[in-house]
Amino acid sequence: MLSSLARAATRRPLTVILLWVLFLLLGFGLGTGVFGRLSDNVPEVPGTESEAAAQYLDRVDPDGESVTAVVEGVAVADPGLRAQVERAVAEVRTIAGIAAVPDPYATRGLTAEDGRALIIPVTLDGGLDDEAEQEAVDAAATRIQQIDAPDVHVSGGPLLGTQIGERAQEDVRNAELVSLPVVLALLLVVFGGLRAAALPLVVAVSGIAGAFLALFVFSEVTDISVHAIQVTTMLGLGLAVDYALLMLVRFREERRHTGDVVEAVHRTVAAAGRTVLFSGLTVAVSLTGLLVFPSTFLRSMGLAVAAVVVVDMLAAVTLLPALLARFGGRIAPAKVRPAGEEGRVFARLARFSARHRVAVLAAVVPALLVLALPVAGMRINLGDAQQLPSDTEARQLYDTVDAHFPPGTGVPPVTVVLKPGTDSATTDRIRALSPRAASRALPDGTTVVELPPAGSVDGEAATALVERVRDLRGDEPVQVTGPAARLVDFRAMLADRAPWAALTVLAGVFALLFAFTGSVLLPLRTIATTLLSLGAALGAVVWVFQDGHLAGLLGTEGLGSLSLTAPPLIIAIAFGLAMDYELFILARMREARQLTGDDEEAVVTGLRRSGRVVTCAALLLAVVFGAFMTGGFSPILQIGLGLTLAVLVDATVVRMLLVPATMALLGRRAWWAPAPLRRAHERFGLREEEPAARPPATTSV
Repeated sequence: MLSSLARAATRRPLTVILLWVLFLLLGFGLGTGVFGRLSDNVPEVPGTESEAAAQYLDRVDPDGESVTAVVEGVAVADPGLRAQVERAVAEVRTIAGIAAVPDPYATRGLTAEDGRALIIPVTLDGGLDDEAEQEAVDAAATRIQQIDAPDVHVSGGPLLGTQIGERAQEDVRNAELVSLPVVLALLLVVFGGLRAAALPLVVAVSGIAGAFLALFVFSEVTDISVHAIQVTTMLGLGLAVDYALLMLVRFREERRHTGDVVEAVHRTVAAAGRTVLFSGLTVAVSLTGLLVFPSTFLRSMGLAVAAVVVVDMLAAVTLLPALLARFGGRIAPAKVRPAGEEGRVFARLARFSARHRVAVLAAVVPALLVLALPVAGMRINLGDAQQLPSDTEARQLYDTVDAHFPPGTGVPPVTVVLKPGTDSATTDRIRALSPRAASRALPDGTTVVELPPAGSVDGEAATALVERVRDLRGDEPVQVTGPAARLVDFRAMLADRAPWAALTVLAGVFALLFAFTGSVLLPLRTIATTLLSLGAALGAVVWVFQDGHLAGLLGTEGLGSLSLTAPPLIIAIAFGLAMDYELFILARMREARQLTGDDEEAVVTGLRRSGRVVTCAALLLAVVFGAFMTGGFSPILQIGLGLTLAVLVDATVVRMLLVPATMALLGRRAWWAPAPLRRAHERFGLREEEPAARPPATTSV
């Protein structure tokens, strides 16, 4: 298959390049339309009680979503300000699609006790289509912002998704402006020439276009989270550079053995292309675990990121070979170094770890387990506007309300839907759960009781209130919804499906690694060491963002919990990325073993020839993730830090120390498989031709 792709790419390189140019235009043209379709409804889980109740209210409740405005900076009793606010409220009430706007001066709790701020809640009509809702929200926000006061902020409801989408687009643009020049500079150091250094960026731009286009396509059939843009773009950019780096290093090496550029491309695709193929498939399989969860957010993220990985993989084995066939003659072959000079540091590490394998394992494994200890106390929550950068509209509204109003002001209530036939005693007991309970009747006879929780929307008091209502209702036709109820259902979904997701990923990765190596022990060893680095990275994220240690260095603060989006994505993506580097190293070890038959020396040679590539790839990926962490959005900071640490720990401590130590401990048994499986691998395993013996010249990269 790879040989066919290589021949096709080198036979008609201009055609292949043109097709990819069209893909880029489509991605950066049509694909960028996804920025206007982002949703902040992360915790929705189809089929759960909270979602069923929310959909029911969408159908029968005459009131829809709401947005909130806050006015601050002058005394609210000022006659001029009062006149402006009253005119604005009156005019907003006349806008089509607006259901209600209470007078903040006549409604208890909407003016601050210090007299320096007031809140204007705007409720939309229920059942509006997206276009009508957007027009109503925009018109209301525009009119309220015309109030002449030092600070007027409007956010919440459908407006929040739009604001975060705009911020996401800005963050992606800034991250690209930061990361691409730094990546180019590092590639110039690695390759020593602009032509070779520029090619990975061409593939990286293809990855970004693929990210936009994949998200746009999925937005046609499902909601796309506000987190999706940064996550898919950073991964698409990082993996594209990784794959292109691996291919170019191999191409320069092959150029040293043949003067025929096309032949060098064929050899590159046959060897490094195989690693890229398996790497892309392994990352994609790692993300299939997200499809096990019924959460729309997790499924859409899994599909979108997997699609981006596939685009990067295809670009590396089609676009890059075409570019090399067309322009590769201008790329200098790798420099020849004296035998033993190349990769000396990595060879020494490999020999040291192999020689002191028990000591290395005894030191490294407990250290990684200690770093992973905070995971035992990990908590996940919805989070609030504190997760947003301080200059965003939603965060400024949150800070203003927090500064002038009592705790709990503006916190969405626990919404209880009591359908016709509910016993009145049950209704009374539910109302009694909160001294500030409010109820209203719907046209179909349903009663809606809203229970304001103490504390935050996702605090222990709010979630306990949800559980208390569900305990009290018995067999009555009562459902609970609202953000706190969705959080309870999301946590239950994670606990229920996580074992199945883990089993799916581990089985898929095991199968791919077996197909790659022909061993049953190597996949088990790889999974075990990867889980160690993943646990250490996730533990560090908990320590920083949940517990607050060193959080100020990242421009954030301890939040007492992690965003519910972060742990599943860190686990799924980091697990796949770790497999990248494992495959890079195993591919070289396998080649050396096939050439020499010496298991011990194959470990040293494999690390010698892949160590620098793995280190450079990890550094480049860390640069990309770090650039995306400059946006200040806490969930992206959490994901970025988790992935950065997972990549760096895995590419250094695990791959440079644990891999040679465990390979030496296993010895020849590392490549063992039962006879039936060995025969199956020889017959059906995906592999290329055995490498031919070559002179001992080495590469500079």
